[in-house]
Amino acid sequence: MRYLVTGGAGFIGSNTVDEIVRRGHSAVVLDDFSSGREENLKQSAGKIEIIRGSITDLPAVQKACKGADYVIHLAALTSVPRSVEDPVETNHINIDGTLNVLVAARDARVRRLVYAASCSAYGEAPIQPQRESMCADPISPYGVTKFVGELYAKVFGRCYGLETVCLRYFNVFGPRQDPTSAYSGVLSKFITTLLANGQPVIFGDGEQSRDFIFVENVAQANLLACEAQNCAGRTFNVGTGGSYTLNEILHLLETISGKKTATKYEPPRSGDILHSQADITEARKSLGYDPKINLEEGLRRTWEWYRAHESK
Repeated sequence: MRYLVTGGAGFIGSNTVDEIVRRGHSAVVLDDFSSGREENLKQSAGKIEIIRGSITDLPAVQKACKGADYVIHLAALTSVPRSVEDPVETNHINIDGTLNVLVAARDARVRRLVYAASCSAYGEAPIQPQRESMCADPISPYGVTKFVGELYAKVFGRCYGLETVCLRYFNVFGPRQDPTSAYSGVLSKFITTLLANGQPVIFGDGEQSRDFIFVENVAQANLLACEAQNCAGRTFNVGTGGSYTLNEILHLLETISGKKTATKYEPPRSGDILHSQADITEARKSLGYDPKINLEEGLRRTWEWYRAHESK
Protein backbone atom coordinates (compact mmCIF):
# COMPACT_ATOMS: atom_id res chain seq x y z
CA MET A 1 0.00 0.00 0.00
CA ARG A 2 1.06 3.58 -0.65
CA TYR A 3 0.38 6.24 1.98
CA LEU A 4 0.60 10.00 1.64
CA VAL A 5 1.28 11.70 4.97
CA THR A 6 0.87 15.48 4.93
CA GLY A 7 3.02 17.06 7.59
CA GLY A 8 4.99 13.84 7.60
CA ALA A 9 8.22 15.48 8.80
CA GLY A 10 6.55 16.73 11.96
CA PHE A 11 6.19 15.19 15.38
CA ILE A 12 3.13 12.98 14.84
CA GLY A 13 3.76 12.69 11.12
CA SER A 14 7.26 11.26 11.33
CA ASN A 15 6.25 8.73 13.97
CA THR A 16 3.38 7.68 11.68
CA VAL A 17 5.74 7.40 8.69
CA ASP A 18 8.06 5.17 10.71
CA GLU A 19 5.16 2.86 11.53
CA ILE A 20 4.08 2.72 7.88
CA VAL A 21 7.60 1.75 6.81
CA ARG A 22 7.93 -0.74 9.65
CA ARG A 23 4.84 -2.51 8.33
CA GLY A 24 6.37 -2.80 4.86
CA HIS A 25 4.32 -0.15 3.06
CA SER A 26 5.53 2.78 0.96
CA ALA A 27 5.15 6.36 2.13
CA VAL A 28 5.18 9.80 0.56
CA VAL A 29 5.75 12.81 2.79
CA LEU A 30 4.40 16.24 1.86
CA ASP A 31 5.84 18.91 4.13
CA ASP A 32 6.92 22.53 3.79
CA PHE A 33 9.35 22.08 6.72
CA SER A 34 8.08 25.20 8.45
CA SER A 35 7.95 23.15 11.64
CA GLY A 36 8.83 19.63 10.47
CA ARG A 37 12.45 18.53 10.37
CA GLU A 38 14.36 16.33 7.96
CA GLU A 39 16.14 14.68 10.88
CA ASN A 40 12.77 13.36 12.06
CA LEU A 41 12.72 11.16 8.95
CA LYS A 42 16.26 9.81 9.14
CA GLN A 43 15.06 6.46 10.50
CA SER A 44 13.07 5.95 7.27
CA ALA A 45 15.57 7.62 4.93
CA GLY A 46 15.88 5.87 1.59
CA LYS A 47 12.55 4.13 2.04
CA ILE A 48 10.24 7.10 1.50
CA GLU A 49 9.60 9.86 -1.01
CA ILE A 50 9.73 13.43 0.26
CA ILE A 51 7.95 16.26 -1.53
CA ARG A 52 8.73 19.73 -0.22
CA GLY A 53 5.57 21.76 -0.49
CA SER A 54 2.64 23.30 1.33
CA ILE A 55 -0.93 22.07 1.58
CA THR A 56 -1.93 25.62 0.59
CA ASP A 57 -0.46 24.88 -2.86
CA LEU A 58 -3.04 22.74 -4.66
CA PRO A 59 -0.74 21.57 -7.52
CA ALA A 60 1.82 20.35 -4.94
CA VAL A 61 -0.87 18.43 -3.10
CA GLN A 62 -2.17 16.94 -6.34
CA LYS A 63 1.34 15.78 -7.23
CA ALA A 64 1.76 14.16 -3.83
CA CYS A 65 -1.60 12.39 -4.04
CA LYS A 66 -0.87 10.60 -7.31
CA GLY A 67 -0.84 6.85 -6.81
CA ALA A 68 -1.74 7.05 -3.12
CA ASP A 69 -4.05 4.44 -1.63
CA TYR A 70 -4.50 6.32 1.63
CA VAL A 71 -3.99 9.89 2.76
CA ILE A 72 -3.25 10.70 6.40
CA HIS A 73 -3.72 14.46 6.68
CA LEU A 74 -1.71 15.84 9.60
CA ALA A 75 -0.34 19.13 8.23
CA ALA A 76 -1.69 22.12 10.17
CA LEU A 77 -0.90 25.04 12.41
CA THR A 78 -1.48 23.25 15.68
CA SER A 79 -1.21 25.97 18.30
CA VAL A 80 -4.13 27.43 20.24
CA PRO A 81 -2.16 30.54 21.36
CA ARG A 82 -0.92 31.17 17.83
CA SER A 83 -4.46 30.90 16.49
CA VAL A 84 -5.58 33.53 18.99
CA GLU A 85 -2.74 35.80 17.87
CA ASP A 86 -3.20 35.17 14.13
CA PRO A 87 -6.59 33.64 13.26
CA VAL A 88 -6.27 34.55 9.56
CA GLU A 89 -3.11 32.49 8.98
CA THR A 90 -4.50 29.61 11.03
CA ASN A 91 -7.66 29.67 8.92
CA HIS A 92 -5.67 29.77 5.69
CA ILE A 93 -3.56 26.74 6.49
CA ASN A 94 -6.03 24.63 8.45
CA ILE A 95 -9.15 25.23 6.37
CA ASP A 96 -7.95 26.25 2.91
CA GLY A 97 -5.14 23.72 3.11
CA THR A 98 -7.46 20.92 4.23
CA LEU A 99 -9.84 21.72 1.39
CA ASN A 100 -6.94 21.36 -1.05
CA VAL A 101 -6.04 17.97 0.40
CA LEU A 102 -9.63 16.78 0.14
CA VAL A 103 -9.93 17.95 -3.47
CA ALA A 104 -6.66 16.27 -4.44
CA ALA A 105 -7.61 13.03 -2.65
CA ARG A 106 -10.98 13.01 -4.38
CA ASP A 107 -9.45 13.56 -7.81
CA ALA A 108 -6.78 10.90 -7.20
CA ARG A 109 -9.52 8.44 -6.16
CA VAL A 110 -7.73 7.40 -2.98
CA ARG A 111 -9.35 4.65 -0.93
CA ARG A 112 -9.69 6.74 2.22
CA LEU A 113 -8.50 9.94 3.85
CA VAL A 114 -7.83 10.07 7.60
CA TYR A 115 -8.09 13.59 9.00
CA ALA A 116 -6.29 14.72 12.15
CA ALA A 117 -9.09 16.42 14.03
CA SER A 118 -8.79 17.75 17.58
CA CYS A 119 -10.39 17.48 20.99
CA SER A 120 -10.40 21.29 20.93
CA ALA A 121 -13.67 20.95 19.01
CA TYR A 122 -15.40 20.15 22.33
CA GLY A 123 -14.38 23.38 24.03
CA GLU A 124 -15.28 23.57 27.70
CA ALA A 125 -17.41 20.43 27.69
CA PRO A 126 -19.60 20.31 30.83
CA ILE A 127 -19.36 16.52 31.02
CA GLN A 128 -16.23 14.38 31.24
CA PRO A 129 -15.18 12.17 29.55
CA GLN A 130 -16.04 13.67 26.20
CA ARG A 131 -18.01 11.57 23.73
CA GLU A 132 -18.21 12.01 19.98
CA SER A 133 -21.99 12.55 20.24
CA MET A 134 -21.49 15.80 22.18
CA CYS A 135 -22.07 19.07 20.35
CA ALA A 136 -18.95 20.86 19.21
CA ASP A 137 -18.35 24.18 20.96
CA PRO A 138 -14.76 25.32 20.30
CA ILE A 139 -13.43 28.31 22.23
CA SER A 140 -10.38 29.15 20.08
CA PRO A 141 -9.83 29.90 16.39
CA TYR A 142 -7.73 26.73 16.24
CA GLY A 143 -10.63 24.65 17.54
CA VAL A 144 -12.93 26.22 14.96
CA THR A 145 -10.59 25.43 12.08
CA LYS A 146 -10.14 21.81 13.11
CA PHE A 147 -13.87 21.30 13.46
CA VAL A 148 -14.52 22.89 10.06
CA GLY A 149 -12.06 20.36 8.62
CA GLU A 150 -14.25 17.58 10.04
CA LEU A 151 -17.32 19.08 8.40
CA TYR A 152 -15.55 19.32 5.06
CA ALA A 153 -14.34 15.73 5.33
CA LYS A 154 -17.86 14.45 5.94
CA VAL A 155 -19.31 16.57 3.13
CA PHE A 156 -16.74 15.18 0.69
CA GLY A 157 -18.01 11.73 1.59
CA ARG A 158 -21.62 12.70 0.96
CA CYS A 159 -21.03 14.76 -2.18
CA TYR A 160 -18.19 12.90 -3.87
CA GLY A 161 -18.02 9.46 -2.30
CA LEU A 162 -14.59 10.07 -0.77
CA GLU A 163 -14.21 7.87 2.29
CA THR A 164 -13.00 9.88 5.26
CA VAL A 165 -12.41 9.15 8.95
CA CYS A 166 -11.79 11.93 11.46
CA LEU A 167 -9.69 11.31 14.57
CA ARG A 168 -9.98 13.77 17.42
CA TYR A 169 -6.54 13.67 19.01
CA PHE A 170 -6.28 14.56 22.65
CA ASN A 171 -2.94 15.76 24.10
CA VAL A 172 -0.22 13.96 22.18
CA PHE A 173 3.32 13.76 23.54
CA GLY A 174 6.50 11.82 22.87
CA PRO A 175 9.86 11.84 21.07
CA ARG A 176 10.45 14.54 18.42
CA GLN A 177 8.00 17.05 19.83
CA ASP A 178 9.74 20.39 19.38
CA PRO A 179 10.30 22.07 22.76
CA THR A 180 11.91 25.20 21.31
CA SER A 181 8.73 26.66 19.84
CA ALA A 182 6.72 29.10 21.94
CA TYR A 183 3.69 27.01 21.00
CA SER A 184 4.99 23.50 21.61
CA GLY A 185 3.40 20.88 23.84
CA VAL A 186 3.54 21.31 27.59
CA LEU A 187 5.26 17.97 28.25
CA SER A 188 8.18 18.65 25.92
CA LYS A 189 8.68 21.98 27.68
CA PHE A 190 8.48 20.40 31.13
CA ILE A 191 11.05 17.75 30.21
CA THR A 192 13.59 20.04 28.58
CA THR A 193 13.27 22.52 31.45
CA LEU A 194 13.95 19.74 33.96
CA LEU A 195 16.95 18.59 31.93
CA ALA A 196 18.33 22.13 32.09
CA ASN A 197 17.61 22.35 35.84
CA GLY A 198 15.24 25.23 35.08
CA GLN A 199 11.89 26.27 36.48
CA PRO A 200 8.81 24.86 34.70
CA VAL A 201 6.01 27.30 33.93
CA ILE A 202 2.32 26.46 34.28
CA PHE A 203 -0.35 28.82 33.03
CA GLY A 204 -3.09 28.72 35.69
CA ASP A 205 -3.05 26.79 38.96
CA GLY A 206 -1.95 23.47 37.46
CA GLU A 207 -5.21 21.75 38.27
CA GLN A 208 -6.34 21.78 34.65
CA SER A 209 -6.43 18.19 33.43
CA ARG A 210 -5.66 16.51 30.14
CA ASP A 211 -5.83 13.10 28.50
CA PHE A 212 -2.18 12.73 27.51
CA ILE A 213 -1.55 10.13 24.81
CA PHE A 214 1.82 8.76 23.70
CA VAL A 215 2.56 9.39 20.03
CA GLU A 216 3.03 5.70 19.11
CA ASN A 217 -0.57 5.09 20.15
CA VAL A 218 -1.65 7.84 17.77
CA ALA A 219 0.34 6.35 14.90
CA GLN A 220 -1.44 3.05 15.58
CA ALA A 221 -4.82 4.79 15.45
CA ASN A 222 -3.95 6.52 12.16
CA LEU A 223 -3.25 3.23 10.40
CA LEU A 224 -6.24 1.45 11.94
CA ALA A 225 -8.48 4.24 10.68
CA CYS A 226 -7.21 3.73 7.13
CA GLU A 227 -8.43 0.15 6.86
CA ALA A 228 -11.16 -0.41 9.48
CA GLN A 229 -14.46 -1.52 8.02
CA ASN A 230 -17.79 0.32 8.31
CA CYS A 231 -16.38 3.51 9.79
CA ALA A 232 -16.26 5.91 6.81
CA GLY A 233 -17.81 9.26 7.55
CA ARG A 234 -17.34 8.92 11.29
CA THR A 235 -15.37 10.75 13.96
CA PHE A 236 -13.47 9.00 16.77
CA ASN A 237 -11.70 10.16 19.91
CA VAL A 238 -8.04 9.18 20.15
CA GLY A 239 -6.84 9.36 23.74
CA THR A 240 -6.32 6.95 26.60
CA GLY A 241 -9.53 7.45 28.54
CA GLY A 242 -7.53 8.74 31.52
CA SER A 243 -6.91 12.21 32.87
CA TYR A 244 -4.05 13.87 34.78
CA THR A 245 -3.59 17.41 36.05
CA LEU A 246 -0.47 19.33 35.06
CA ASN A 247 0.63 19.27 38.70
CA GLU A 248 0.36 15.46 38.70
CA ILE A 249 2.34 15.25 35.46
CA LEU A 250 5.15 17.35 36.90
CA HIS A 251 5.24 15.13 39.98
CA LEU A 252 5.54 12.02 37.78
CA LEU A 253 8.35 13.63 35.79
CA GLU A 254 10.18 14.55 38.98
CA THR A 255 9.95 10.91 40.05
CA ILE A 256 11.18 9.63 36.68
CA SER A 257 14.00 12.17 36.41
CA GLY A 258 15.04 12.24 40.05
CA LYS A 259 14.90 16.05 39.89
CA LYS A 260 12.96 18.40 42.15
CA THR A 261 11.80 21.78 40.96
CA ALA A 262 9.89 24.86 42.06
CA THR A 263 7.11 25.46 39.55
CA LYS A 264 6.32 28.97 38.38
CA TYR A 265 2.60 29.71 37.97
CA GLU A 266 1.46 32.40 35.54
CA PRO A 267 -2.02 33.68 34.52
CA PRO A 268 -4.13 31.36 32.33
CA ARG A 269 -3.89 31.80 28.57
CA SER A 270 -6.81 32.81 26.38
CA GLY A 271 -8.36 29.89 24.51
CA ASP A 272 -7.03 27.17 26.85
CA ILE A 273 -9.63 24.76 28.19
CA LEU A 274 -9.65 23.54 31.79
CA HIS A 275 -10.42 19.84 31.45
CA SER A 276 -10.22 17.32 28.64
CA GLN A 277 -10.70 13.54 28.78
CA ALA A 278 -11.57 11.12 25.99
CA ASP A 279 -14.19 8.42 25.95
CA ILE A 280 -12.54 5.93 23.57
CA THR A 281 -15.34 3.35 23.56
CA GLU A 282 -16.20 3.92 19.90
CA ALA A 283 -12.59 3.79 18.74
CA ARG A 284 -12.05 0.52 20.59
CA LYS A 285 -15.19 -1.00 19.12
CA SER A 286 -15.03 0.25 15.54
CA LEU A 287 -11.31 0.71 14.87
CA GLY A 288 -9.87 -1.98 17.13
CA TYR A 289 -7.91 0.80 18.82
CA ASP A 290 -6.13 -0.13 22.03
CA PRO A 291 -3.55 2.33 23.43
CA LYS A 292 -0.80 -0.09 24.43
CA ILE A 293 1.63 2.41 25.97
CA ASN A 294 0.28 4.01 29.14
CA LEU A 295 1.14 7.45 30.46
CA GLU A 296 3.91 6.42 32.84
CA GLU A 297 5.69 4.28 30.23
CA GLY A 298 5.27 7.01 27.63
CA LEU A 299 6.75 9.59 29.98
CA ARG A 300 9.73 7.34 30.68
CA ARG A 301 10.37 6.78 26.98
CA THR A 302 10.00 10.47 26.25
CA TRP A 303 12.32 11.48 29.09
CA GLU A 304 14.97 9.04 27.87
CA TRP A 305 14.68 10.30 24.30
CA TYR A 306 15.13 13.94 25.26
CA ARG A 307 17.97 13.08 27.62
CA ALA A 308 19.75 11.20 24.81
CA HIS A 309 19.25 14.11 22.40
CA GLU A 310 19.92 17.09 24.68
CA SER A 311 23.53 17.48 23.57
CA LYS A 312 22.88 16.87 19.88
